[in-house]
Amino acid sequence: MQEKDILEDVKWIMLEHESLLSERACKSNESIRLSEDKKDIRPEFFRDIDRIIHSQGYTRYIDKTQVYSFTDNDHITHRVLHVQLVSKIARTIGRALRLNEDLIEAIALGHDIGHSPFGHTGEQFLNEICKNENIGYFCHNAQSVRILKDIENVNISIQVLDGILAHNGELLLNKYDSKKDKTKEELLNELNSVFNIEGYSKNIKAMTLEGCVVRLSDIIAYIGRDIEDAITIGVIKREEVPNEITEVLGDNNSNIVNTLTLDVIENSIDKDYLQFSKHIFKALIDLRNWNYKNIYGSAEACKNRSELENSFKNMYALYLNKLDGKDYKNHIDISNNLSFSERNLYEYINCRSQEYKNNTNVKRMVIDYIAGQTDKFFLRECASNLDRRFV
Repeated sequence: MQEKDILEDVKWIMLEHESLLSERACKSNESIRLSEDKKDIRPEFFRDIDRIIHSQGYTRYIDKTQVYSFTDNDHITHRVLHVQLVSKIARTIGRALRLNEDLIEAIALGHDIGHSPFGHTGEQFLNEICKNENIGYFCHNAQSVRILKDIENVNISIQVLDGILAHNGELLLNKYDSKKDKTKEELLNELNSVFNIEGYSKNIKAMTLEGCVVRLSDIIAYIGRDIEDAITIGVIKREEVPNEITEVLGDNNSNIVNTLTLDVIENSIDKDYLQFSKHIFKALIDLRNWNYKNIYGSAEACKNRSELENSFKNMYALYLNKLDGKDYKNHIDISNNLSFSERNLYEYINCRSQEYKNNTNVKRMVIDYIAGQTDKFFLRECASNLDRRFV
């Protein structure tokens, strides 16, 4: 058998499982890309997974924290673990509903790439800076798409980018349905609107059921895990979680994940939408509200908040000043006498595509640069540029 024939057989083998998928699933042959791509043996969304995990943004997950940024404990959740948990839960639901697990995994692994250092706290600071500078808004879901599409210029399918943009795990719905007729142009308009219209991301529906699965799996992944982290570092005690919630969902992460996952599967089989049962959904809403008050609003979760806010503002102004007068649209000369901080900033700009440099406001470039930093890198920048050290 010729090598070409063997590879054709491999392509067929890798796509064979799609014959078992539901008619509601998004198949590989439905994949849309912003630019043409050379084909290989991998199914389209399988290729997206590879491109995402090899991206620089994915690499930086490892040093981005989830809730507790200044807690010295190796067993609390970091962003890199969170996206893996979302992926596993979403693929479980997807397999039970006979949806496309490749598409689900790609969306799940890429959905938080745009998270700033220090999680939602950092996201809020960057959003305030954007508003004060009159350059729109900052939302981590849109920034995730921006990193893959514009900053790293990775050719990811529209369906994956759409699922990432629509993932908003902080917004709970009692019914998740898809907008199947959404076009590439509509997605790009939605992306632009998130950056320019406050609160717009709350209005976005995913174009696929796979995108809906990741959206609800996001909260399943963090709602109980955040309780375990809070117990581990002594913020709360397990018995403090209200009985009316634990009697429905369970009193530990394992039971909570199991209850929510089985419930959404049971209530979504053979339907064009995803849904929790009414009593489970109510308990989930109650638990989320309890978490916000007792975990996300705790002194430990809000530690160093005011100092961090000042540092974000000061580092933004400092970076902007370092780009003043530089030919960032072409190439910034890098001399040997530059500081570590200046060299990193200029190399970051120089490595961007010409299209990015021509079409991006310098203020937005600085926001992109800060948003891509890990917690550790940001703290090092604060120490070297602001002489500010956090404990």
